[in-house]
Amino acid sequence: MEKIKTEKSLGIWMDHQNAHLMEFTTDPIETQSLVSKFTHEEKESTLGRSENLMHNKEQHEEADYYRELGEVIRNYNDVVLFGPTDAKVELYNTLRKDHRFADIIIEIKSADKMTENQQHAFVREYFSKRLFLI
Repeated sequence: MEKIKTEKSLGIWMDHQNAHLMEFTTDPIETQSLVSKFTHEEKESTLGRSENLMHNKEQHEEADYYRELGEVIRNYNDVVLFGPTDAKVELYNTLRKDHRFADIIIEIKSADKMTENQQHAFVREYFSKRLFLI
């Protein structure tokens, strides 16, 4: 008997500090948040000691943040990354280097800062249009 793979879609509004993960399901869409461990306060404190140390720590924390997001994304077939910074592009490039993400559709969309309701509407509209294209 053939196993039927269910389409699972995920929208992620993100910047370098926060990611809001929203699974596209029937209403209401729920948001889960993932926060980078490299906070503004930590940046200030590390920068006070050494700029080189700060960049090293920032890169390490960012890699962990993207790795955590990747672990979530692996459970989905169709993902849209959106938000105001280059974080979505950096995550996309990181995932594309990993063969485990080869079969996952990942798209990047520019978006400004949004309220939670605006994020939900964006995800709902994006994946509703995709359903009609398949």
